[in-house]
Formats: sequence, C-alpha cells, structure tokens
Amino acid sequence: MAGWASRPCFTRMDIRAQLGETVRKLRLARGLSLEELAFRAGMDYTYVSGIERGLRNPSLAVLIDLSRALEVHPADLLRTLDISSSANSVPRKRAGSK
Repeated sequence: MAGWASRPCFTRMDIRAQLGETVRKLRLARGLSLEELAFRAGMDYTYVSGIERGLRNPSLAVLIDLSRALEVHPADLLRTLDISSSANSVPRKRAGSK
C-alpha cells in the first residue's frame, strides 16, 4: 500500500494542499468543526479531511457544496491559489498510461 512517502515532493506547495489550507482557514474562521462542515456540505468528514490535507482532488460540484457550507462564493476557495509555476501541477495518470 502506498503511503505519504510515495507522493511526489514539490518545491512549492501542491495546488491541492493550497486548496486544503484555504478550506481549513475558512472553516476555522467560522468556528466550524470538521464534522460540522462535512454535515453542512453533505459529505463524509473523512473526505473533507482529505481535502484539507491535500490528499483529494475535489470536483467542481464538491467545491460548490463546500462553498455553500462555508457561506462563501466558490471563487473564494480558488482566489489565493498560486498557479504560476508548472511545479504546482497535480500528478495524474493519462488515459492509456500505465
């Protein structure tokens, strides 16, 4: 089973980790527990935890649900992301690759 050590290491914070940090800051600023945010967003708290830790790559629908639960515009979740460097690209498998 692959653990955290098998994840690629970047010189800058991974884009998913940046998003997770934003979600966590907004959640804490509103005084919400992880469980309460997950309940309001209609998802499992372990999934929200994975987003906050940068382990998940949430869909647009999930970002909308989180923004509603946090009472912010979806753009507020993405506004502070540093996308200036290709070093921040999210590693993913291409169709047909092994």
